[in-house]
Amino acid sequence: MSDSNKTDFTNPSTFILLGIPGLEVAHVWIAIPFCTIYTIAILGNFIILLIVKTEPSLHVPMYYFLCMLAVTDLVLSTSTVPKILSIYWFNSREIDFSACLTQMYFIHSFLVIESGIFVAMAFDRYVAICDPLRHSTILTNSMVAKISLAVVLRGFMLILPYPFLVRQWPYCRTNIIPHTYCEHIAVVNLACTDTRVSSYYGLFVVFCVRGLDMIFIAVSYTQILKTIFSLPTKDARLKALGTCSSHLCVILTFYIPVIFSSLTHRFGHNVPLHFHILIANVYLLVPPMLNPIIYGVKTKQIRDRLLRLFTNKGT
Repeated sequence: MSDSNKTDFTNPSTFILLGIPGLEVAHVWIAIPFCTIYTIAILGNFIILLIVKTEPSLHVPMYYFLCMLAVTDLVLSTSTVPKILSIYWFNSREIDFSACLTQMYFIHSFLVIESGIFVAMAFDRYVAICDPLRHSTILTNSMVAKISLAVVLRGFMLILPYPFLVRQWPYCRTNIIPHTYCEHIAVVNLACTDTRVSSYYGLFVVFCVRGLDMIFIAVSYTQILKTIFSLPTKDARLKALGTCSSHLCVILTFYIPVIFSSLTHRFGHNVPLHFHILIANVYLLVPPMLNPIIYGVKTKQIRDRLLRLFTNKGT
């Protein structure tokens, strides 16, 4: 009997997403801020794309990378939030096995892509501030296209082993995922075999990919800040800092919760499960909402174009 049950459960047709275990009573209310955040993220990122598309003066590398960031945020939000809201509001907890693996692939690959975009943006700021006379010759449209392609391919290729490894594991314990979406480690933990390959590869992606990205960004900004503080006038220093402040803000909103969630999920065994899940939701939901707001508030070109857009509509 145990063998037949194991065979029947080796390849489950569906998984069950619990949402936030322990907070089921509050699901309906938790869904309200989630829906609000998602709506703001969708509107904000579409507005960024519209402004950059319609404003010729913004057709430069910094804003091309910003458009890539907006598209990435739209994919991250849309691949998770609709299903999360269906769990909270309609108790629609089932997700097809293949759909779960697809969601997992999109989430993790676009998180790696977003990290790569921040590296590309840091490189753009480094050249613009540390070697401004060569900025237009180094970051040509062709170079921007190559960097963008490399960032996207890196994300797709590095995460490709995730669904392939997960598909081959036997699932003879349960098909219930104590999470709001198909997070890689949450699915791997359901397998009833040695899954160290998946766990080690996940750690490799966290430390060697995002870790290296963070090191590159830190080195770039160390050089940028040294250049800024060596400028002769206060106005020049403030102007240079202003061009970097929005980028630094979105970097912090992305990396801090991602690293914290990854570490607590693997090593924080005494941390309550619902706290794990909430943090995992924060790093997928909050940055896509904050990124367009930060760039809209701190970037003068976008702010001015947005004001003209609404002023023209009002007249």
